[in-house]
Amino acid sequence: MDGLATIEELIRALGGATTLDELAAALGVAAGTMGFRYFALTHHIDVRRTRAPVIRLHNYPKQWADYFDDHELGVRDPVHRASHLIGAGFSWSQLPDLIRLTPSDRRVLALARRAGIGEGYTVPANIPGEMHGSCSFATDRAVPLEPGMLPLAQWTGAFAFECARRLRGLRGGRQRMVPRLTDRQRQCLIWVAQSKSDWEIGIILGISPETVRQHVRDACARYGVSKRTSLVIRALYDGTISFSDIFWR
Repeated sequence: MDGLATIEELIRALGGATTLDELAAALGVAAGTMGFRYFALTHHIDVRRTRAPVIRLHNYPKQWADYFDDHELGVRDPVHRASHLIGAGFSWSQLPDLIRLTPSDRRVLALARRAGIGEGYTVPANIPGEMHGSCSFATDRAVPLEPGMLPLAQWTGAFAFECARRLRGLRGGRQRMVPRLTDRQRQCLIWVAQSKSDWEIGIILGISPETVRQHVRDACARYGVSKRTSLVIRALYDGTISFSDIFWR
């Protein structure tokens, strides 16, 4: 079976899932087809402490899953943290190039290997307005990755996460709840994020300081916050503005 046919078959199976259990079963088959033993499709959150609807499907060994949860690694796992900084899939051997690994991080990775988990490949799933997530595939301990399968893993992981969002009722849900700012409100907000005063923003945009203040007040009202710092944080989180807007102007 050639690569394109393999992709089509795997995507057909994932897309045909009508429950999360069916999706997990299809993802297990897909992982095996690509030479992986394990998969983990998950939001990066402590699942034991949230009531929010989250995605979490995996077939990791129970002892590792229990350790992962007991130590609240959903938000601290080095693989998860690295996935927040990159858009494309990456192998776990690249972790030292993506983040500064702490002694605790190295201990977590060593314990994963001890639990039987080998090399891995992670596909980030960072959707504006939603918590970070990813789809990871991992081999048995001492089994190397098959480089020729990594592009297939990228496509499969991204599609599987979208399928999970649909089945969990998330696709489009939170994004519709993101406040919409006018172009002028967004312009003012970007300059606020750069610590410009209302007077400076007025000069830049050719409007009065009072008009700037009104635009910022209206933006705060739309987000339900009272402080400008909170407004900037919320807007960055949901993708209304980006760090490139702030730092590359």
